[in-house]
Amino acid sequence: MKLKIVIDTNVLFEGLTNKNSPSSQVIDALIFNKCKAYICNALAYEYEDVLSRKLSKRRWSDLKPIFTDILLKMHFTDIVISYRPSSPDPGDDHVIDCAVNSNSMIVTNNTKDFKLAKRALGIKILKPENFITLIGMYV
Repeated sequence: MKLKIVIDTNVLFEGLTNKNSPSSQVIDALIFNKCKAYICNALAYEYEDVLSRKLSKRRWSDLKPIFTDILLKMHFTDIVISYRPSSPDPGDDHVIDCAVNSNSMIVTNNTKDFKLAKRALGIKILKPENFITLIGMYV
């Protein structure tokens, strides 16, 4: 059984820009079908917004086809249930909504902003390195 995850934007960004990082290994796990990643509209828009703003035009142009391939590997989930606010950072609420509606764990470099969601909603929150260790059991 493949683990179900929602990839926070900070993991996607680091995974695409730092090939020797645990975040890159999370992206590789998705590409090589070692897990199932879920996405919702708001998260897809955030991914594109952050990448297009933080990367140079040339770097974004180079990475955009890879980004598109990553999106095509993800499973879309409708947001039927929304828990707001679930994080001290309102920008993280759609990540939480996506995880709740897809019954997935969240992979993030910023676990502190997800403590309330973990406690209140029972969502499993993992750093990339912990996810890679965990997925080793399923590969």
